[in-house]
Amino acid sequence: MIKILFVCHGNICRSVSAQYIMQDLVSHAGLSEDFFIDSAAVSAEELGNPIYPPMRRTLAAHRVLIGTHAARKLNDTDYDDFDLLIGMDSENRFGMRRIVKDDPMHKIHFLMEYTDSPDREIEDPWYSRNFEKAYQDILRGCKGLLHSLTSSERKF
Repeated sequence: MIKILFVCHGNICRSVSAQYIMQDLVSHAGLSEDFFIDSAAVSAEELGNPIYPPMRRTLAAHRVLIGTHAARKLNDTDYDDFDLLIGMDSENRFGMRRIVKDDPMHKIHFLMEYTDSPDREIEDPWYSRNFEKAYQDILRGCKGLLHSLTSSERKF
């Protein structure tokens, strides 16, 4: 089983969207039994909060199944519990490394690494207000990640 943890600042927009988008892609591929997918935050600002309503509406508009969500913070044991920790931007990566105390097993990656734009970051729609763009970028990254994990040249 491949265990993936998506991480963003507050775990109410990008990382939880990546969690549900990836779960949807995995389900449609008939691979649900092969993956465990979750999400977390690098900050404690939104602990316990649900998906941010405009992001929820965007996911629903694309028919992405949404479960019950309560934002949680990344903790140091997540590093051992997951195969991949996937951040959305460089601030997330900095926060992830601070919390998990480095990355000796090279588990920390950006979601866009799995696309043809590996250096791009996914903008935080909390600030940009562009929830559709965030959705499209996350979908693209998740499709690339799934392809990477299911192809013969596995990248982790």
